[in-house]
Amino acid sequence: MREEAETLLRRMEDLSRRCEKTAEVTHSGFLTPAECHAVAQWALRGTDCTVVLQGGGQDCERKAAFFLPGWMEPESLEPGKYLCALEITARFGAPGHRDYLGAVLGLGIGREWIGDILVEGEQAWIFCLPSVKSHLLLSLDKVGRWGVKVREVPLEQVPRKRREMREETFSVRSLRLDAVCAGMFRLSRTAAAEAIAQGLVSLNYEEVLKPDAPVRAGDILSLRGRGKGEVLEAGGRESRKGRLFVTAGLY
Repeated sequence: MREEAETLLRRMEDLSRRCEKTAEVTHSGFLTPAECHAVAQWALRGTDCTVVLQGGGQDCERKAAFFLPGWMEPESLEPGKYLCALEITARFGAPGHRDYLGAVLGLGIGREWIGDILVEGEQAWIFCLPSVKSHLLLSLDKVGRWGVKVREVPLEQVPRKRREMREETFSVRSLRLDAVCAGMFRLSRTAAAEAIAQGLVSLNYEEVLKPDAPVRAGDILSLRGRGKGEVLEAGGRESRKGRLFVTAGLY
């Protein structure tokens, strides 16, 4: 894992240097949520360029890292110049996410060239890099058992991903991973610690085996088989007995 992280950051450093040298926007392929988090943390340490993570739509999980030259403000970045969206309509069926992903990868397209895939009934939308757009338009004619039609649409025409969040508020003695995990997923502290030891718990998309790892507002926790949630507020309020209130949003 450490070697993969180092390779990722070397790629980001190369893109940053190229942006500085050419004074033009450079960008990566689509990154996983874990890679996005790693790049965001790396960017906080300071780079020669402004770093913006953009997936093509709101609430995208897979995003490309854009490096902006000094003369450019983040608000002026136009994702539509660098990312594309395709609308896919299935005939007489409703393929699932796995069907679409399998069909795309079966065309020899790398996962890093494809962003989020949003599926709603007989329709789906795929974010992709321009380099594979033509291949998908020409070659993607079947998904699973169903024939499909593909057309390009503007990014803003892709519907927003529906993400329902249920808020939970609980109290902990300290903002440790085992305590917060227990509160979020309604487990005993012992069960949460066992899940962490078994490698079932991820903090900001990375497996963490230390039950006392600190948790902060904005962190993403997931427990395999139980779901995922975001820490919305942590430790801002205390009970009379000194316990810290935590508010989490569960997806």
